[in-house]
Formats: sequence, structure tokens, C-alpha cells
Amino acid sequence: MTIKHLFSDMDGTLLNSQGRLSDRNAEIIRDSKLPFTLVSARAPREMQGAIDKLGLRTEQIAFNGGLIFKPNGTDYEVIDQNPISLQTVWQILPLVRTHFPHVSVSFYDLQHWYTERVDRLIRFEEKLVQQSAAKISYADYFADPSRVVFKIMLITFDPDELAHLKTFMNGVGLQGVSIQQTGEAYLEITSQQAKKSRGIRYVLHQTHLEKAETAAFGDSYNDLPMFAEVGRAIVMNDALPAIKAQGDFITKSNDEDGVGYAIKHFINQGRR
Repeated sequence: MTIKHLFSDMDGTLLNSQGRLSDRNAEIIRDSKLPFTLVSARAPREMQGAIDKLGLRTEQIAFNGGLIFKPNGTDYEVIDQNPISLQTVWQILPLVRTHFPHVSVSFYDLQHWYTERVDRLIRFEEKLVQQSAAKISYADYFADPSRVVFKIMLITFDPDELAHLKTFMNGVGLQGVSIQQTGEAYLEITSQQAKKSRGIRYVLHQTHLEKAETAAFGDSYNDLPMFAEVGRAIVMNDALPAIKAQGDFITKSNDEDGVGYAIKHFINQGRR
């Protein structure tokens, strides 16, 4: 069946290792004339550069499915949202700070990225996403009960510490959250309702498309729910073997414009 809609992860997939959308990828995506939905763990503002470069105007999916939004210039129209309960957020932050003092901790609301400590890992992430984290006091921030938090991001470049952190967070009995490793150095916590698959189902319902008419690009474990909702799962060549095993096609790496390559060789050929 002809592919009529494309979904794509960003980091490690659509973007290169410097966190940039290449001109080549952007050109091929635009020339395909296919509707294109970003499905990312990123916040909307961190997606804005790609949204602008691709000229996207339809629904996009942020925070691993915790937010479905429509770009509106420099603002965002919220279509659906599933934040983390503030009680749970307030439980998580001091836990990590106490038991893993060297792990970088930050979190996101709709518009901003916050941290209580700007360390080298926050600086690394700032350079990657071209955004700056706002330094705040947890106590001051959460004194306002109307706060809405979509994602907590934990970063460590020590693989043993990351594994220990993941085991610890899964073992403390947190309610209503999803804990996912989204890269070699990242553990991200969102609402249990926040899944990439949820966002894709919403788009399919709105567009009246069948599963077989869709394809998705990804490279990580948090992309597997997305792959289950589309007709063709296209995996980047630099993905782990366990992720590749779930793909219908393996394309080139993210540093070789693998999304564009797949559109030309796997998608467009089926439209002729």
C-alpha cells in the first residue's frame, strides 16, 4: 500500500550527531510532499528549528507522546497533554539528588527547561539542543501548585551509573510514570500515558489513514511503541541490534542522511 504519512524520531534519527537537521534531509522531506510528523522526547521549543526548516504546520508530538501540539508561529496550540503529577515530580527530584549526586537533573514545562544546578552535562545538552536551561530553586518553583511538568531528564555519561540509576528508579515504587532510556546517557521520566504510540494513533484518527499507509523512522527503545503503530518501521543503521531486529528496513545512519535515503529508496519507489 502507498505510504501517505511519515513519522520520525529526532535525536539519533532525523538529526545528525551535532543535533542538526541537514539541508539534504530537509530537501528530500520537503520534496516528498508527504505529511511529516516529528515524534520526539524533546520539548516543543527544542523541535522548533526542524519545524521551521521543514515548514511543518500540522500536529507534532513532544515529550515521548506526553504532548500533542500544533505549531502556531512561535507559539503552540495544545491538542492533548499528559503531564506528570506534581506530587510525583516532587518525590523524584530529591531522591535523585540524594542517591545520585553526580547525575544531572532537569525538567520541562510547556515553554521552558529548568534545573537547580547548571553542570557540565547541562552545558552539553544546551549546546546540543541550542536552548538554555533556566536555573531555579525547586522550593520556589513548586510553591505554585499550578505548575505543569511534562518530563524529567536525568543525564550521566557513566554507563554503570546509568544502569544503576535505571534499576533504582524502577524499584522505588513511583506511580503513574514511564521511565525510559532514550540514549546512551539519558534516562527520561514522563507520564505513564506518554507514549509515542498514543500520538500516532491520534494523528491516524484525525487523518483517517490506515496503519499500512504510514511509515516511521527511529533508532532507540522509546521508538518501539511507534513502530508498532505504523505500516513500515525504518531503523537507522547506527541503532542497536535489538532495535534493528524490529525494523522492516534498515537505512543509513543519522550522519549519512538516513531518513532522506529511506524516503528516496524505500518510500518513493512504492509511490511510482
